[in-house]
Order: sequence, then C-alpha cells, then structure tokens
Amino acid sequence: MDSLSGLLAFVRAAEANSFVAASERLGVSASAISKSVARLEADLGVRLFNRSTRRLSLTEEGALFFERGRHIVEAIQEAESELSRLAGSPSGTLKISVPAIGYRMLKPVLPAFLTRYPDIRLDIDFNDRLIDIIAEGVDAAIRSGDSSSSQLKARSLGTYRFVLVGAPSYFTGRGTPQSPVDLARHQCLRYKFPTTGQLQAWRLGREWSDASRLPIPSTHTFNSVEALISASLDGLGIAYLPGFAVREPMASGALVSILDDCVIEGGQFSILWPGDRYMAPKLRVFIDFLIESEVLGEGH
Repeated sequence: MDSLSGLLAFVRAAEANSFVAASERLGVSASAISKSVARLEADLGVRLFNRSTRRLSLTEEGALFFERGRHIVEAIQEAESELSRLAGSPSGTLKISVPAIGYRMLKPVLPAFLTRYPDIRLDIDFNDRLIDIIAEGVDAAIRSGDSSSSQLKARSLGTYRFVLVGAPSYFTGRGTPQSPVDLARHQCLRYKFPTTGQLQAWRLGREWSDASRLPIPSTHTFNSVEALISASLDGLGIAYLPGFAVREPMASGALVSILDDCVIEGGQFSILWPGDRYMAPKLRVFIDFLIESEVLGEGH
C-alpha cells in the first residue's frame, strides 16, 4: 500500500506541477507528498522530478512513469467507485468551482441534492477567478459562455436571459420606462467587471445592440452581483441581471421586470471536468441532478 500511496502522490503532483496543489487535493501536508514521492523514487532507483525553489517538472523518466502511473490510479479509482456504487449510494467529497453568481443558481437545489445523497460532502468554491481545472485538482467547474477544450468534457446546464428589474417602490416614485430611451431619465445600477473595471453593456433591442447608441446612466456601480441585487431590492434604481439570479424576488413581487421584449441578451452555463479521468459516481449524480432540476429555470 505504501507504493500505491506514493504513486497517487506522484500522479497528483505531476498533474499540478506542485506538491502544494497535490497536498490540497489529497488532504495531507505538502511535506507528506514530497516524502512519499521521495520514497517512490528510492524504490524505483530513478529521479522522477526536477526540483527547484520555483517550479517542479518531470524528468524524462518521470514523464514516462507518469503516463503509466496515471492509468493505474484511474483504474484503481474506477474500481473503488464501482464498489461504492454496488455497496450503496455515492459518497465522498466533491470539489466544485463555481462563479460567484452561481450561488443564486445552486442555492435552491442543494438541500434536495444533499437529502438524496447524504454521503456526499460538497466543497464548493464560489469565485470568479478562472482556474485550471486539471492543475488545481477540482472535480468539476461550472462556467458560462463557450468553454470548449480538448482536455475537458462538458454538459450544458441550460440557458438563461437577462432582465431589467427594479423594486415596485422605485417605479411608484419614478415611473416605469416604456422604451429603452426612457432609461436615460432613470437611476441605473451598473455592474463593473472586477478584472477589467469596464461596465457591463445593456443590450436592449436590435436597434440598441450597440451600447454607444443608447447611453445608459451609471447612477451607481457595483463590482458584485449580490450588491447589485441588494441595491435593486432597496429601491435604488433599475438593474440588468441574469433572470435566474433574481428568480426568487421576482416570484415574491419584491422585484418586477420591465421592457421584457427589448432585452435580447442571454447566455448558458456548462459543467466541465477533466476528460482523461473516470467520472466518479458522486460527480455523475451531481451533474444529472443539476440537469434534472433545471437550475437555470429557462430550458436547455
């Protein structure tokens, strides 16, 4: 079993080019990973990694051993998963990377998922940082837009559309816009992308698809969608948001939508996972559940 643990440590370190990343994935210290790999090198009589203070890279022998070792690790995990399936419900920790806005997408369905699969533990990172799914050792990531990659497999979670929303109290006091040009006289709450500082365009009607042709006031700006939703609920103005993100306040009447026929922008979310790995039962049921639950609420 020492050889198997050393092999697993080596494969995970090679995938991430890092002992630290491998340790985070396996739940042990980086020094334990380093020692396991060192023992494996001693047993094999070869050096598998070139080590420096800044980077870790495979030697020629290490690259050859990695190709064989990765298949062995995958075969063992597949066998363990099959035994788990036969023994009962899927189990284990499921590490998922999700954009910050994904909290609004997953929040309504996670309690039902955990009720159905009580032996699965979720480790979800809600973060807009673009991660390397393979190198950082996550089981899967949810992403918007085009996420094609030869190294990843993907399934669509559905499509969504943007909506213009505001609190009833705001429209009572300021009136309701009847066309996009009316927005120039209203308080508009704008989203600012944290990475670029640019304001999100409001795509309203074919004739207004060029944002420069329809100046939208920037009464208040936010680099957080949650803050934008909160501000709109407080009656501070009109916000442009993904429909699924405001599904609950719209259903309760806390927010109402306007100019529905003019909003033309939409998008989609997909869940991605490493294409060269066996899909564990815990991940398979998670993906199937999200699709079954129609998390975006607007079809596929």
